[in-house]
Amino acid sequence: MLKRIILIISLIFLIPGMVAESHAKSDLEEGIKLIEQFQSTFIAIAEKVKPSVVNISPSTSGPPEPNPRRPQGSPREAPPGSGSGVIIDKAGYIVTNNHVVGDASVVEVRLSDKTKFKGTVIGKDPDTDLALVKIEAEKDLFSVSLADSSKIKVGQWVIAVGNPFGLDRTVTVGVISALGRENVNLSRYEDFIQTDASINPGNSGGPLFNIRGEVVGINTAIINFAQGIGFAIPSNMVKSVTTQLRERGRVSRGWLGVGIQPLTTELAQKFNVKEGSGVLINEVFEGDPADKGGISPGDIILSVNKKKVDTPNTLARVIAGYFPGETIKIEVLRDGKNMTLDVHLVERKDEAVTASIPSEPDKFLGLSVQTISAEIAKKYNLAEDEEGVVITKVDEESVSATEGLKEGDLIKEVNRKKVKNAKEFTEMMKETKAAETVLMRVTREGRAFFIVLKPRAEE
Repeated sequence: MLKRIILIISLIFLIPGMVAESHAKSDLEEGIKLIEQFQSTFIAIAEKVKPSVVNISPSTSGPPEPNPRRPQGSPREAPPGSGSGVIIDKAGYIVTNNHVVGDASVVEVRLSDKTKFKGTVIGKDPDTDLALVKIEAEKDLFSVSLADSSKIKVGQWVIAVGNPFGLDRTVTVGVISALGRENVNLSRYEDFIQTDASINPGNSGGPLFNIRGEVVGINTAIINFAQGIGFAIPSNMVKSVTTQLRERGRVSRGWLGVGIQPLTTELAQKFNVKEGSGVLINEVFEGDPADKGGISPGDIILSVNKKKVDTPNTLARVIAGYFPGETIKIEVLRDGKNMTLDVHLVERKDEAVTASIPSEPDKFLGLSVQTISAEIAKKYNLAEDEEGVVITKVDEESVSATEGLKEGDLIKEVNRKKVKNAKEFTEMMKETKAAETVLMRVTREGRAFFIVLKPRAEE
């Protein structure tokens, strides 16, 4: 009897442990199954998309451009002439980077089955670092579609496929780390996708896929000495550029005709707006669309067709996204009042000028100025009928010198008022209290910029 009691008691204590162990094994098995399902998704995508990825070697003389470019000036390690591309049309159209094809008009294209073709460079766009190549095959080729990159989110899974260091169709997995990256100084119009999916030399021109096997970007650059920081051109930009390259062999962009600069802290205070709330217009080129549309120096552009613009790069990219001949609505802030102007774009002849802005000051003045005369105009290469006063001397101990103002600079406005001669300038300075800041519009070598100065208190 005692033995039976002991056995029952033992079972009471053992059964929960056995059940817990059984549950633990069950949870482990369930977890493994989930991971396997997750893993199988990437396996399936990789198998599906790899045939669309090609190797591209430009047929150029001399040393080719290594890939991808490295914005931080790193050592060059890429295999000569090696790059990637992706087939976006079964007829043989392939998108890659402009810096992969270089100056070549014909490139060698190697498919996943090792078949080689001579590819014709249909067109190139250095401003976005994209190029379109066409090969002639006897049958339809496996191609992939371009996704809508406006719908991608930070944290989304992505897959990079390319030929790093000559290792064909290497697959790496990561996430989208950031969107809208600019000021990387790789191309004129930057709106990069940042990813931590490993990208290496030779990946340039290769695709960045979402988990549906659609192209969300074209890999173009890495930052040296920084693991997990790569950049891709968004698919919507790729789609726009390659469509034009395919139709006409070049890209045509809208032109506004302005000089632009960011709103610094002091400029924002002077214009009574929030820092970075728009883009400051420092120059309007006579006869160009902005001039005809009523835009003036000192205007702050807030939006274009209701798209907010808060940096010069963003404004330039948005304007370039419209075709010549289109009429756009530009919202500007002028003297504290919002207004919307209709501007009819023409074809871009040059990039909107971003001013080279001197450093910020803390004291003032130390300037000698003169009214423009025939002698002064000749000396400083100015037109005699140019309005403004010329800086003829800058005190080396003044903040003007520290600020970066130079002899030969032309002061066009003081506190939003035009200045025509040295007498007007002197009177304006007398009216300026020592504690006030002074907003000037200055031109240098034909380029304008705004600058904020603070007068030195009288001793």
